[in-house]
Amino acid sequence: MEGVEERRPIKKTESKTNCTASARPPRQRERQGKSPRRRREVKRSQRRLDCQEQLLLGCEQRRLPGQHELSEPTESTVETSDSSPKRWDRCRRAHFLHGPYPTTHFGPKACILPNPTSVMHIQDPASQRLTWNKPPVNVLVIRKIRDDSLLEPFKELCRFLVEEKKLMVFVEKKVADDATLTNDEAFSSICKKLCTFREGFDDISHCIDLIICLGGDGTLLYASSLFQGSVPPVMAFHLGSLGFLTPFKFESYRTEVAKVFEGNAAIILRSRLKVKVVKDALVRSEQDGGPDENGLEPHEHSSSEAGKVTQQLQVLNEVVVDRGPSSYLSNVDLYLDGRLITSVQGDGVIVSTPTGSTAYAAAAGASMIHPNVPAIMVTPICPHSLSFRPIVVPAGVELMIMLSPDARNTAWVSFDGRKRQEIKHGDSIKITTSCYPVPSICCHDLVYDWFDSLAQCLHWNVRKKQTRLSEASDSSDTEN
Repeated sequence: MEGVEERRPIKKTESKTNCTASARPPRQRERQGKSPRRRREVKRSQRRLDCQEQLLLGCEQRRLPGQHELSEPTESTVETSDSSPKRWDRCRRAHFLHGPYPTTHFGPKACILPNPTSVMHIQDPASQRLTWNKPPVNVLVIRKIRDDSLLEPFKELCRFLVEEKKLMVFVEKKVADDATLTNDEAFSSICKKLCTFREGFDDISHCIDLIICLGGDGTLLYASSLFQGSVPPVMAFHLGSLGFLTPFKFESYRTEVAKVFEGNAAIILRSRLKVKVVKDALVRSEQDGGPDENGLEPHEHSSSEAGKVTQQLQVLNEVVVDRGPSSYLSNVDLYLDGRLITSVQGDGVIVSTPTGSTAYAAAAGASMIHPNVPAIMVTPICPHSLSFRPIVVPAGVELMIMLSPDARNTAWVSFDGRKRQEIKHGDSIKITTSCYPVPSICCHDLVYDWFDSLAQCLHWNVRKKQTRLSEASDSSDTEN
């Protein structure tokens, strides 16, 4: 700071005093040969470097241990430093486009390990580590059904969790009632200690500390559907067909589960979509006249359910709106934050998360996006247009899909391939990013696991290698 104060008076006296060239220092004699514009640029760059050093030194002296934000700089520093936090705050956009701040607590006992060196509001994805406020007690085990090859891994894992780890294990009632398990006398003692639940009847969202999936990607999607709020950490073992979302191998389950219980495991926050289905304020009657030749129902009447949110879901992969059994093109309007963006004429449209970009959206021609990128993807399905390309929008916007007024037929919507229902004229589907992501535990780290899945499951960029030219052919080509 003293160097900045001493340097400025010297420059002022030099500009006012008529000194000879021989009395000036060598550095100033070099500047004399430069143009005035060049000298001004050199002075500004030197002043900016000095102020940045002053800001860093001042912050290091004033920062306390564990302090998250930089201390407020002096007035002179704010005016001259381009990286000043105060100037950055003034230039920040009024509308935050990166989506809602995700919750960092997952279930009753799990959360992200706080990073005291983090300056940003959202942690660096590379620093996302799992920690436990209290030791986990209740573990939900989800097994792929109608697959007898998973019975032995399922029994082995349950025996390990109950007898060695002394944990409460929750399973689905239809899994526990499997005749193969009930008739196994060696497993009967473990089977009696299992806690069962039924989907849609029993709420287990507030008592599960950890989820372990045995199967493919469908088991992870099913686990996400069970928790419409905060989701406990998910550990997925690859025992299914594709396994893009299941990085762990079951052969080393004892070591991997023990590491997770110790904490400090790498996790990736897979964002979800919050979807609302709103019925029209005027519902058309099927009794007052039938539909016309184009499938439109002209008559309307009021309904007690009109204008209400009839369904609200958390979706991990995608929301698919398609034409259903109709032979006509699907014709739906797409709104972004209340403004009409375009009309989709084709087989339908896919609204997906970055996690879902490697699923149905990839088959429809969309780009594959890393799950940590805050975004929503909009991908048309066989559009009747040569210029309709998939787009990516910020995670903070709200999308709304409605049937176009001149649509010849209704549309159908599904959520992660489930709960398919019909969408009629006037109904709307509102989609935005949820603040309840799925914390998926990584086997190595969030970057390596994703690229490894691309290579192993989708064979991304796999081709026969081009052979190098021999030295003889190189010399002959050069001569010719």
